[in-house]
Amino acid sequence: MEYSHRYQAYPTDEVAERLEHHLDVHRQLYNHVRWDYENSPADNKLSEYDQNNKLPEWKQRWPIFAELHSKAAQATVARFHRNLSNLRKKKEKGYNVGRLTRQAPSDYRSVTYNQSGFDLDEKRGHNTDAYVRFSKIGWVKIRYSRPIPDHATIKEVTIKKETTGEWFVSFGLETDDAVLPEKPDMDSLDASNSVGIDLGILNYIHTSDGTTVEWLDLEDEYERLRREQRNLSRKENGSNNWEDQRRVVAKVKRHIRRKVLDYQHKITTWLVREYDAVFVEDLDVTEMLEQSHNARNKQDAAWRQFITLLEYKADLYGCHVVQVEPAGTTKECARCGVATAKPVWVRDHSCPSCGFETDRDANAAMNILQRGFEELGLGWPESTPVETVTATDTDDIYEVSASHVVETGSLSS
Repeated sequence: MEYSHRYQAYPTDEVAERLEHHLDVHRQLYNHVRWDYENSPADNKLSEYDQNNKLPEWKQRWPIFAELHSKAAQATVARFHRNLSNLRKKKEKGYNVGRLTRQAPSDYRSVTYNQSGFDLDEKRGHNTDAYVRFSKIGWVKIRYSRPIPDHATIKEVTIKKETTGEWFVSFGLETDDAVLPEKPDMDSLDASNSVGIDLGILNYIHTSDGTTVEWLDLEDEYERLRREQRNLSRKENGSNNWEDQRRVVAKVKRHIRRKVLDYQHKITTWLVREYDAVFVEDLDVTEMLEQSHNARNKQDAAWRQFITLLEYKADLYGCHVVQVEPAGTTKECARCGVATAKPVWVRDHSCPSCGFETDRDANAAMNILQRGFEELGLGWPESTPVETVTATDTDDIYEVSASHVVETGSLSS
């Protein structure tokens, strides 16, 4: 299993200056890798392996590249080819994308050391501090808020300068699956220990057993962001005042991102602790955002990030997470399977065939649960949530906010 730990870093002024220099040299190397690739024959494009083999020659021809650690330089070559691969995948899916462009200084903000060239000293710091050594750069203090587990292997280390001017260090970790908790046997799964999750529009999520978690309220944060962006637009571009205000805007954006991530951590941790199996829709996030007038809120929810966190934590807590086909989960009746078209503003499900009535999102969550069992090749349990939700008891579906659930102890990161 692969995952990462991220810590805020506090380089000294001298080390920060060297970091800035190395960032710029890595940027120049990235741009040269791109130029070299673009100018290779169309029928014989250079591979990552080919360009790694060119590094010694480039270091002799341009001594500035020799200032970089060999593994860090190789990671920069890998970065270009990874971006190239992602671009190809988008083209294959029909997206209208162009070519990889040159990286400006403001675009290139991180350096990765892969396999070697770094050391972690957990004893050198005081209290919650530790130090990381980057070869050819120096030691950097980090706020070591959560120790790296003894059973984890550090595969790579990345140091990044955010647009706010803050530095962060991320450790890419790998853990042997043998030390992870064993997941429940498939045959033990039933409707009482499993849940279907509908990622909603009016609410954040709706579960098949009747819980709704509401959207994170970011209105105050977005109002402040709009205000600070207006202030930025009044400054002279490139002036000291403009740069100071740009950092203010970046910090507000960072605050919003952190608030969303914290919200997702709480919800996903609660789900994998509470249930043996969690079933979610395999959603085309880009298509959802392009089709929705409410794209900003959905983007804040970061569907893919939510599911990624869910899958990562499922391995840590011994829970199954299964993505199912989303088509028709809202239209099909969870009781009889008859599909009924309904516009997005219709929030109730009322089946004209069997008379089953419930909340629209509750019906979708029940369908997701059922499809999850089908995906695993399990029989649908005789006692299901569908049998306990009728037109007369739909009021039992209750809505909670994250803050409320945190107070009760159900959610914890």
